[in-house]
Parts: sequence; C-alpha cells; structure tokens
Amino acid sequence: MLKILHLSDIHMGSGFGHGRIDPATGWNTRLLDFAAALERCIDRAIAEPVDLVLFGGDAFPNATPLPMVQEAFARQFRRLADARIPTVLLVGNHDQHAQGEGGASLCIYRTLGVPGFVVGDTLTTHRLETPRGPVQVLTLPWLTRSALLTKPETEGMSLAEVGALLLDRLRAVLEGEIRKLDPTIPAILLAHLMSDRARFGAERMLGVGKAFAIPLDAIARPEFDYVALGHVHKHQNLNPSNEPAVVYPGSIERVDFSEEDEEKGYVMVTIGPGNRGDRATQWEFCPLPARRFCTLRVDLSESADPLAALLKAIDPAKVTEAVVRVVYRVRAEQLHQIELATVRDRLDLAHSYNLQAELVSQLARPRLPDMDASRLDPLVALEAYLGERSDLRGIAADMIEAARDLLGYASPILEVELPEPAAPETIEPETDPTERSGQLRLL
Repeated sequence: MLKILHLSDIHMGSGFGHGRIDPATGWNTRLLDFAAALERCIDRAIAEPVDLVLFGGDAFPNATPLPMVQEAFARQFRRLADARIPTVLLVGNHDQHAQGEGGASLCIYRTLGVPGFVVGDTLTTHRLETPRGPVQVLTLPWLTRSALLTKPETEGMSLAEVGALLLDRLRAVLEGEIRKLDPTIPAILLAHLMSDRARFGAERMLGVGKAFAIPLDAIARPEFDYVALGHVHKHQNLNPSNEPAVVYPGSIERVDFSEEDEEKGYVMVTIGPGNRGDRATQWEFCPLPARRFCTLRVDLSESADPLAALLKAIDPAKVTEAVVRVVYRVRAEQLHQIELATVRDRLDLAHSYNLQAELVSQLARPRLPDMDASRLDPLVALEAYLGERSDLRGIAADMIEAARDLLGYASPILEVELPEPAAPETIEPETDPTERSGQLRLL
C-alpha cells in the first residue's frame, strides 16, 4: 500500500498586507500563518510516515521571493529530506520568471542535490524508489506557448488556432510519455494546469486567465492511478464518477478575500498493490485550520445613528483573530458621525482589518423623469438623458448632432438646457496614520 501526501499552491509570502509584524520573530504574521500551515502538512507526512510527497506548484508569489520567505519554505521541506521521504516539487506559473522560463525559485533544490528531491520543470516521467516500492510520476509543469511551439509555427494564427495547436502538441507529447509507463508500477500524473472543468477560487486575481484550459479527457487517462493537480485554489475532484481521481487539493492558506468561504487543506492518497486495472486508489481531503477572512457589509445610509448601527454589526466573536473587511454605505453628511477611534476599538480583537466607506450620492435622480420610455422619440430620450448627465456636457452637443444625422432629423426637436457641472464629490475624513493595520478607503 503506497501512501502519498499531495499538497499544492503554498504561495509562501503572500498577503503581507493582511498581517502585521510579530514582535517575537520580526516576521509578518501572515508569513507565520503560511509557514504554520506547511508545517502541519510536513508533520503529517513524517508522522504516518508517507512514502512520497507531491507538491503541485506555486511555492511562492513569484520567482524571486525574499530570503526570509525562502528560508521558511526550505526549513519545512528540509525535514522531508532528513526523514528520507522522496519529494517531487513541480514548477507552477508563479515559480517561473515573467518570461515563462525556468523554475527559478525551485531549481536550487536540484542544483544543491537535495537527497530524494525531484524538481519537475519539464514534461517527463520520473521513476522514484520508495520504502514500499517504485512509483512513476509524470510531471507536467506550467506550460507556456513557447514550451510547445515556435514563433514561426504560430505566425499569422488567431488565438483560437494557437490554442488548438497547443492542445494537439500537448496531447502528442503526453501520449508518448504514457505509452512508456510500466503497467506493473503505480503511475501518477502531477500537473500544474487549468482544466476546463475547474471551478475557480482566487486564481482570477492570480493570472488564471493567461493560459489555455486543458480538457479533462486529456489528463483523466486510465493509465494513471491518480492525477495530482495544482494551480486552482479551490479543492475539488474533477472526475468524481470515474477513475482516476483528478484532484486539486487547493491552497493550504487563504490568499485573499476571494477565498473567504473556501476550506483549505491537503490530500492523503493510498494506492494498493497489483497491476494496472487491479490497483485500488483511495484519497481523503484533510482540512487545515486556515486564518479566517471575514467581510462585513453594512448599509448605514438610512440610519439615524450610523455609528451605533456600525458597532452593532461588528460581532467581536466573529472578528476575533480574523482578517476583517468592513464595507459600509454612508451618506456624505453622515461621515462626521462615525468616530473611527470607536470603530477601531470594536475591531481590536481582529488579526487585521480594513475599513471601506462607500459614499451614497444624494444627487442621484431618475434619468428620464415623468416620461414613458416606450413612447419616447429616441432623440428626445437622448437629450433628456444628457440633461441628467452634467459630466457629459463637453460632448453633449456633438452626441446630439450625431444622433440627428443617424436618425435623419433636419433640425432640433427639443432644446435641452444642460446644467453646470457640479463640483466633484470628494470627502476626506480624518484618518490616523498610526492606525493598526487599518485603512480607510473611499470608493
């Protein structure tokens, strides 16, 4: 029975803006959160012990992390080397340089010759020896267009044509590797990619849309006992009703508020003995106690006492040790009623917090008051609309003239007096520059 721990998307060093300096270590508290999550994964790998650790890519936010961040990452993975647990480190998109070349942040482990460590920065198959026998791991790192295609091949092609050619080329290379697999030895695909079946987490903020999606049928091949994925931060099995399981373990810590409701963790996998088709694979998602993110949205615009309403909405039990975002809608004339010092006191138990005031304009009026739009002449409708839009005053005459030409009008049918432009509505409430990790931002 082969035991494997599969984790991915550590992003060590992310989210410093949501933390503060820990006086005991001098490190940002969010770095300590990520390090603690990784430590729990390594603790489990050593305690079992597992026969293999698979890391699905994106060790850091970028290819050149700060030294203290590299140290926090290396300190934990060094424990696997000391425990003689074979480990495969796959290169993700954040582990590459901006040009999409190399795995700068991970290749040092190969350069140093760390015993039992394999860096997956090419599409190839690795045979590893474990305490319970050999295993085959086909590594598919984050691929850019230049990894599979040359510039002359894509010259003059549309994006759709390039994507189709990329997929054809990838299928061919994968097929070549799959045909070389030994059916008597467990085989795993370890890939950092975007699948067309994935449900996204924070990746929309982390460059998820910059690569083509790979169809599930290209990777859910019966030759694999398990498909270990990385890149998508939301845990999911893309192939729940069939074999093999195609699993994103998700990230091990929350990166930002887009992951507020996502459970974080890693996956434990067991692969039974036998030949291909006879081996039974089981896997289990193991949750981690990730730092809570909490968004509070409060509409104070109709409140007679906005400060009291805002304080009531902040439940100390809910915000304690959480990264908190308070978004409150308020009228401009209410801002002076909100004592920021009192609000900060209410949020004192939060790990960190951010205050965002959304100003509700008091000048908003119906665009076409007292008019039946279904019976309205289009030019009259346009002129009435422009009468409500002082910000378009500079181009209103040209828009009306262009509309006349399009509609075939010879002369104006309605003269509209455009109001003088109002002064921009800007309000800058006082903020304390020493506020503990709190910010006030007017949206």
